[in-house]
Amino acid sequence: MHYGYAEYGTPPGRMNDVRDHEAELARVLTRLGKHTPFAEVLAQQSRGENVNIDSKSHRGSTSPRLAGAVFRAWAGTHWVEAASSAFDRASLDVAAESLERSLAAAGPGGPPPGVSATTVGTSAVDPPKPMRDMGMEGLLGLARDMLRWGSDVPGIQNTYVSVGWWDDDRFYLNTAGARCFQRVCRVRGSCAPVAMQNGRTEYDYEGEGGIGGQAILERFTEERVRGIARAAVDLIGATAPPTGLQNVLLDPGVTGTFAHESFGHGTEADQFVRDRSYLKPLLGEVVGPEALTMVDDGSIPGGWGSLFYDDEGHPGHKTTLIDRGRFVGALHDRDSAGALHATATGNTRRSDFLSRAFVRMTNMYVEPQDWTLEELVEEAGDGVLLEHWTSGMEDPLGGQMQLKVRKGRRIENGRLAGLVTSMALSGSVLAFLRDIRGIGNSNGFEIVSGFCGKGHGDYLPTGDGGPYLLSRAVVGPA
Repeated sequence: MHYGYAEYGTPPGRMNDVRDHEAELARVLTRLGKHTPFAEVLAQQSRGENVNIDSKSHRGSTSPRLAGAVFRAWAGTHWVEAASSAFDRASLDVAAESLERSLAAAGPGGPPPGVSATTVGTSAVDPPKPMRDMGMEGLLGLARDMLRWGSDVPGIQNTYVSVGWWDDDRFYLNTAGARCFQRVCRVRGSCAPVAMQNGRTEYDYEGEGGIGGQAILERFTEERVRGIARAAVDLIGATAPPTGLQNVLLDPGVTGTFAHESFGHGTEADQFVRDRSYLKPLLGEVVGPEALTMVDDGSIPGGWGSLFYDDEGHPGHKTTLIDRGRFVGALHDRDSAGALHATATGNTRRSDFLSRAFVRMTNMYVEPQDWTLEELVEEAGDGVLLEHWTSGMEDPLGGQMQLKVRKGRRIENGRLAGLVTSMALSGSVLAFLRDIRGIGNSNGFEIVSGFCGKGHGDYLPTGDGGPYLLSRAVVGPA
């Protein structure tokens, strides 16, 4: 699906445009500019709707309108911030006065680290059928259809359905001349039928997410939802997964979770600055086979974690982390770029204007190569296929990871065999990379939607993906 990008105004019924407050925001920046060599503001406005239903409850909610701005200024040796949850002159002046006090108390220092963005641009996603036209009743209608389609399958006791969306406007200005506005609508849905038989309960699920409109949720057809339900029923008869060191074949979503947990967090360069990444001394070294290329790309049209501009005003960007097996790059904000003599990569993100700015991933994935799924299964010989990721964990200091999946298939004599229940993969990231024996082609490539936390929470949308990937690791029941 192709979506055009266009600037548009504020038709009746739409939330007000955050750019309506530009004059007041610029006034405060000018005021702060008298006390600091650099100041910036990120203004945000968002709203959305969400429906969660099952056989026992139907819950629809409208997300509270989030609106406000955060100002940041360089105080010679560190950054100072102040936020306002309103755009009127009095509220913005309170934030300005707070920053002025902090700047006055700061001692002498040097210029701010890194390079200030000078981006000027306006970008928005304008899908043919925007979510705002669907309305709460439309969301409820789709969710009820999905509930009925899944629950009508024999053996299904309940079906959990979630569908929703939110519009997010962000407007960035700084004293170096940057002015960039973006509007995105993120849409996400999931379906999880639950099967029960002879006292045993199993479930399966599928999710969809991206930036766009109603077409994303229209992927949940009756045929697809019933297929998910039948897969849940099949899990009732599945056996326990194999245990110990195995040849492991990851499906595209699990490959993405691997990329996120193995190299994603470890290459967020604020961890380099704090000496909290096992990857820092490996920059420039060969860490995997020549077939392996891993990237973070915030510029993918429609990608769940995509952005037009990051929250320091840098454009969304494709950053290569592993190039043909060699570890070549990291993700930077202006601070880490200044400290490590690098360039900001468009990866500064705030969960919202009330949250801290961190170096964060956007869409992390392994680039496809040329193996077919059948060739990868044959190459594995014996082992296990891991399908439908559920979660992942990483140890950015020790270089360990754990991936959990909902189900899988045994691989026996180069062929897919019996269904197995949920399992976990664990082990050393570098050992897993060295043992990669094959990477699938683009026929199996996908980017799945998820959320990633950092600090004390600060969850935001990130996309993860890739093709099928064959390596070796320890597996066992989840």
